[in-house]
Parts: sequence; C-alpha cells; structure tokens
Amino acid sequence: MRREKDKRFKFQLLKIRWQLSIVLFAISLPAIIFAQDLKPVTPQLLPFQQDAPKPGDEEQLAIQFYQTQDFPKAAELFEKLYENKPSLYYYQYLVFCLVEIKEYGKAEKLIKKCQKAEPDALRYMVDMGYVSYRSGNQEKAKKLYEDALKKLGPSQQQVFELANTFITRGENDYAIRTYLKGRQLLNNTYPFGFELASVYERMGDFRNATEEYLNMLDVNKSYMATVQDRIQAILAFDVNNEKNEILRKILLSRAQKNPDNTNYAELLWWYSIQQKDFDLALLQAKALDRRFKENGDKLVSLAGLAVSNEKYDVAIECYQYLISKGKDCPYYNLGRRESANTRYLKTISEPSPPKKQLEILEKEFTDELTYYGDDPENISVIKNLAHIKAFYLGKQQEAIELLNHAIEMAGVSAAEKAKCKIALADILLFTDDVWEATLLYQQAYQDFKYDVLGQEAKFKNAKLSFYIGEFNWAKAQADILKAATSKFISNDAIALSLLISENFDPDSNTIALGIYARADLLDYRNEDELALQTLDSIPRLFGYHPILQYVLYKKAEILRKQGRYPEADTLFQLLVKDYPGEILADEALMQAAALNEKQLNNREKAMSLYQELLDKYPGSIYVPDARKKFRLLRGDIQ
Repeated sequence: MRREKDKRFKFQLLKIRWQLSIVLFAISLPAIIFAQDLKPVTPQLLPFQQDAPKPGDEEQLAIQFYQTQDFPKAAELFEKLYENKPSLYYYQYLVFCLVEIKEYGKAEKLIKKCQKAEPDALRYMVDMGYVSYRSGNQEKAKKLYEDALKKLGPSQQQVFELANTFITRGENDYAIRTYLKGRQLLNNTYPFGFELASVYERMGDFRNATEEYLNMLDVNKSYMATVQDRIQAILAFDVNNEKNEILRKILLSRAQKNPDNTNYAELLWWYSIQQKDFDLALLQAKALDRRFKENGDKLVSLAGLAVSNEKYDVAIECYQYLISKGKDCPYYNLGRRESANTRYLKTISEPSPPKKQLEILEKEFTDELTYYGDDPENISVIKNLAHIKAFYLGKQQEAIELLNHAIEMAGVSAAEKAKCKIALADILLFTDDVWEATLLYQQAYQDFKYDVLGQEAKFKNAKLSFYIGEFNWAKAQADILKAATSKFISNDAIALSLLISENFDPDSNTIALGIYARADLLDYRNEDELALQTLDSIPRLFGYHPILQYVLYKKAEILRKQGRYPEADTLFQLLVKDYPGEILADEALMQAAALNEKQLNNREKAMSLYQELLDKYPGSIYVPDARKKFRLLRGDIQ
C-alpha cells in the first residue's frame, strides 16, 4: 500500500514540476528568440528553477499537502526542507504557505533574512509588499512595489526577475511597468515586446498585446512567423469575433499610415487568408506584387485557394492580373488557361447555366486551343470544352473527337490520358453508349489501379452498372471501393452499397430500385423534369417503400441544381423529419444547412441546422465539417 502511495506522490510531483516548467518556459521563450539577434545578456534560469532539489519523500508529501490546501502541514514540511537546504524553490512555497495561514510576521522574518543575503535582489521587496498586501496594509505594499521599481537598473536579467516576481504575485500592472521601464533603461536595445504582449494577453488586453507584437516586426522582420503564430493562437478562441475586429482595424490603420512599411501589408495578406477574406487578400497580394516587383506567386496561390472555396470571381481577377503583366510574366500562359477554366467552373456551378454564356465559353476555349496548338499543358481546356459541348450544347460528337485527339496527342502524360478516357467515358454514358463507356473506365482503372485516378474510374464503372440494373455487380465493386484511399470515393462507394443493399433482395421485386436507377441516370443526363417525374412515380406505385427516403433526397438534389432552393430546402428538412433515424438523415441535414448558408443567405438558420446535426448525430461523418462551418458562421477564426 505504501509503495502505491509513493508512486502516486511521485507522479503528482512530476506533474507539478512539468506544469511549472511549461509556465516558466512560456514566459522566457520570447526573450530567448529575440536574444538570438540582438545578443543581449542571456537570461539565466531563475534560482527558483536552478536550485530545485530532487524529489524526496518529504517533498512529495509537502507538495501533496500544498495541492490539497492543507497549508499548515505544507508550511511545516517546507520550513524543514528549507532549513536543510535553502533554495528559492523551497522559499517560494514556504512564503505562499505562511501567507495562507496568516503567519505574516514569520513570512517577513524569512524574507528579511533572504534580503540580507541578497541585497540587490528586488524580488524580496516585492515579496515583502505581497505579505503587506495580504495582511491588509495596501499602502505599505504599494510603497514597496514602487521602491522596487525605482531601484531597477539597466540590467536585462534584473528586469526579467522583477517582472516575473510581480507576475507570480498577480501584479500584472507592475510587471508591465517593469518591462516598460526596462525598455527605457536599456535604450530599446532589448524592447521586451514579446514579454509585454504576453502579460497583456494574460490581462485580456488584446489591443495592447497586438500593438506590442506589431512593434516587434519593426524591430526585426524575421519575427513575422512568431507573431503570426501568437496572434493565431489568441484568435482561435475569439468566440464573439471581437479580437478579429481589433486586429483588422489596427492592421488597416498601420498599413494606411505607413505605406512604405511592407510588414503590415504582408501581415494583412496572411490575416485575410486565415479569415478567408479573399477580397482583402486580393488587394494585398496585388499591392505586394507591385511593390516588390514579384512574379505573381502570391496571386497564383490566392487563385488556387479562391477556387477551392468557390470564390471564382476573385480567382478570375487574380488570373487577369497575371495576364496583364504581359508575356514576360512566367505565369502568363497559366493565367490565360486558368482564367478560362475558372469561368467554366463558375458557369456550370450556376443553376441551369444560360446557353449564351456557355457559347461564349466554348468560343474562348476554342480560341485558346487555336492559339497554343497541340500543347499538353492545355489538356484541362480540352476536357472542359468537351464537357460543355456534350453536356450542355448537344455537340456530343465534337466532344468525342476532341477527347480522342487529346488521347493521341504527343507529350501527354499517362495520367492525363487516363483522365481524358474517363471524361470520354462520361460522354459516351451520356449518349447511352454504355459498353464503350465501361471499356474506357476499365482501361483507366487498369492503368492506375493503385491510384486515386483508378479508383475514380472503378467507381464510375460501378455507377454505370447501377444505372443499367446490374445491381449485384455494382454493389460488389462498391464494396471493394469502401477502402479507397480517397475519402470522397470511399464515402460515395459506401452510399451506393447501402442504397443497393437496403432496396434490393434477389428473391423479391426490384422494380422500385430499377425506377430509381433510371431517374438517377436521367439526372446525370440533365433531363431534370423527366427525372423528377420518374421519381414521383415511385410513391404512387409502391406506397411505403424503404427507397422513399432516397427519392426525397434525389428530388432535393435536382431542385437545388435547378436553382429552386426553397423547395430543395423543404425536401431536405422533410427527410430529416420523416426519417430521423435513417441513413440519409444527417446528410440531408448537412445539405439543408449548406443551402441556408450559401444560397438562401440565412446564417441563423444555417447555424441552427449545423448545431442540430452536432447534437442529434454526434457519430456522423459530417460532424467535423459541420463544427467547422458553425464556428466560422459564429465568427471564430479557422
């Protein structure tokens, strides 16, 4: 039994010492970083840390008594330990314990004894003031604190020790005054910026903390990464978005008042990316590119982020800027190509894209291909042009010829050839040439069976089998793809397998599943109204059927694609209401939330739906994304 207690004592002691070392390290870290450049007097470990003895049984017991707030017993043991081996470590504990048990006279006697041994150590004046404060003599405490500040000399180490003593006594205001006076005494050779910012953070004064961090950039631009890390850590818990607003205003103000100081422009660029404020990021990226006569790297990076966040207008403006730099810009060709590709993405993301707009895109893509000729770099342009022709303009044969030409083009990589084969198979499926389509999917899979590209081809082939009623084969392929390395393919495979298994029994009628598969294929072919009519026939023919939740979900998807957002929202939420425990409920709730957030611009309802998903479906695969979106809507930094 005694041995088990000893083990617990040792564990608690190690835990305390580890926590204490983390706190002290956090306080001293900025100073150590700054010292690497200015090489001031290196702050030594405080005696409190240096003289910490190896734990023994009495120390373990003393710490346990201290933890459980049994201060009389802790004081008795720490007094004995201190007498045997005087050290700042035991001294600190003993002073705290004596104050807690109101042995003020004894505490003062101990402090005076230490002060006599170290007359230049200002921490003992602070400790004497602390005892006076706790005993009710606030005036005496204030005088002692002020006297300690007056005696502060131009010693970096002395500033550290005095400030840290104030901090451990909860006197943050005096710690700030110590650092500010130290800055003045040392003539800014060491500005104590990170230390001041840390104290301001502790006090909840984010504005002054920010100002100190930004001041450090004026001292040395190499602190940029450290400043960004600290600000990001603070903003991570900005529930009400107040700190974000403070930071934004300070940065904008400094950037306007100091146009020649690029630190603020770069920090604004970084901040806008963190906040996904792409309009502000675009302004800063352009300004930095012009000021430093860069080659457009920031614009390329921003465009990629904007596209991934569906901010197509920002991405297009980035690419147009690159084009405006002229042919000497290394990203000129990329700008032309990706400007067209991004307009394509923007157009097809809209409900029922206008034919005139599609025809303008078709001409733009055609002009690009004419300008560059058979350039393998333009494979993406070829694929997008083929998609527009086949799926929107009724020019399937032209699309097929384009892709066949791309597959045979010299210099095209094997991966790009496989992508073209998949795109060609998509078009052949669209035109009902299922056998040629399945052959191409299989070829792409065989060429890249251990790659995401091959998995994509295999899944599309499984979906083709589903469309034509080969449910057993489709399910077998989907089951294999459940372990796909791509999360998206894996999730789609699981969904397809569940759809078939829940609605298909080899010994029973599979007409409902067949009708649904037909409607799904019609949706793929953009025959929306016919797909909706086909789906509506299922409840009329079968009354209740397990597939009805899938019917609701598919109808909602089609309505959303048509831009009928309120109707789609109604169906998604109807599914959640009528089938709360079924497989599609959490997904429908996620889709309803996204609709309200993006298309219906109802932030409050979107937040409510994301919260509902988090509360009712804690095991859902959508929980991480829902939590992230909820926090973003609430104003948290991402």
